[in-house]
Amino acid sequence: MNSSDELHTVAETLPQLVTRVRQSHEEIYGKPPEFVVAAPGRVNLIGEHIDYNDGFVLPMAIERYVVMAGSRADAKHVQSRFHSISMDSDAFLATDGSPLDLPDTPGWACYVQGVLAGFAATGHPLPALDVCFDSTVPLGGGLSSSAALEVATATLLEAATGTTLDLRQKALLCQKAEHDFAGVPCGIMDQFSSVFGNAGELMLLDCRSQDITAVPFTDDGVTLLITNSNVKHELNGGEYAERRSQCDSALKKIGKSSWRDVCQDDVESHRDHLTGPEYQRATHVVGEIDRTTRAAEAISAGRMDEVGELMYASHDSLSNDFEVSCSELDLLVDLARNVGDAGGVIGSRMTGGGFGGCTVTLVKTDTAAALIDTLVKNYESETGVKPSCFTSCPAPGAHIVK
Repeated sequence: MNSSDELHTVAETLPQLVTRVRQSHEEIYGKPPEFVVAAPGRVNLIGEHIDYNDGFVLPMAIERYVVMAGSRADAKHVQSRFHSISMDSDAFLATDGSPLDLPDTPGWACYVQGVLAGFAATGHPLPALDVCFDSTVPLGGGLSSSAALEVATATLLEAATGTTLDLRQKALLCQKAEHDFAGVPCGIMDQFSSVFGNAGELMLLDCRSQDITAVPFTDDGVTLLITNSNVKHELNGGEYAERRSQCDSALKKIGKSSWRDVCQDDVESHRDHLTGPEYQRATHVVGEIDRTTRAAEAISAGRMDEVGELMYASHDSLSNDFEVSCSELDLLVDLARNVGDAGGVIGSRMTGGGFGGCTVTLVKTDTAAALIDTLVKNYESETGVKPSCFTSCPAPGAHIVK
């Protein structure tokens, strides 16, 4: 059996990633970068698929980043060139916000072009830039690799233009980029997490008012373990949009203007008017809003056992009522649940948009290595796929490195 050290995925530290991206920029463009920025991915402890339903979410920025290095292009160039190091692909993108129109443009370019368009719409002229970037945020794992790319792009544009955007404006600009250019009608959680993240804190985000309440998370005896099922997912295949539409139609039939004004009694009293899927989605939304606020209170009070129960309930609802889990995610949660209190597991659930990706597990620090061994061995035995595991503390949000 592999040792826990081999199973625990250790990514480059942020300083190491910064050094490598700087060196790559100089190799690709023949000059050192003028600007270097970083933006993190995120993991959501609880509060899934309710950020676009006026709910509460409880994410944190993770110690996995997109790092971008950029410099001003030669005067003869009118487009910016973005180079993805790990994907070894280029995109030449308009700095006037023009939409993508090249059939061979790599898929990641739509997120970057969307931010360029949004930044141009603020009235700030954009210089043509030579940019390269790389990431330690797992792709397609529900850890917001796309939001990290968007926020890194916006932060680079701030550095290159000497502009400082209001933080909410910056997050919303990046959200709009994902809506308009990637076709994903996401809520605000991913971009807000990458922009507003702070070390040592979870972020209770009110997705209706956009107010943020810091929830300290500094207990060394508890570790947050992220396990990637290594089942990839794409959220622009219609599943995400379908569920958002079902939530909207259910809310309209219930006759309320916001899910925050809906209780389960309201859902039950309108059950005859709701389709089966609408009833299920409504049940999840109402329950998940309640679970998230209770989890934040429990963490603040140190009641971790209660947090674990809420995490399991969240996963069950996402699997049964919202139907965004999959057999691999259910298996990972069941494996953690079976280890249970005796093995130091506090709670576990899928995290992110679903249809693959990651689980997040609260585990006692001194049993984390044994849990990793168990998850990897049993998951691989049943699926033939080896998951990857890593731990993370709450990390700082987007910032200019140079």
